[in-house]
Amino acid sequence: MRVDVDVDLCIGSGQCALTVPEIFDQDDDGVVLLLATTAPPELHDEVRDAASRCPVRAITPTDR
Repeated sequence: MRVDVDVDLCIGSGQCALTVPEIFDQDDDGVVLLLATTAPPELHDEVRDAASRCPVRAITPTDR
């Protein structure tokens, strides 16, 4: 699964980093940091969950 984030949309809610810390973190201002652009299969459900929890829909998971 490919993971993309739009940092310009991010409001720093932190839901992504709390849900999948293996893929997402936050910088000092709270803006999302993408730690990996590809999620391993065992994290696909968690990445989709993180995307659904993002209040501004800044996360786009894409199956390929």
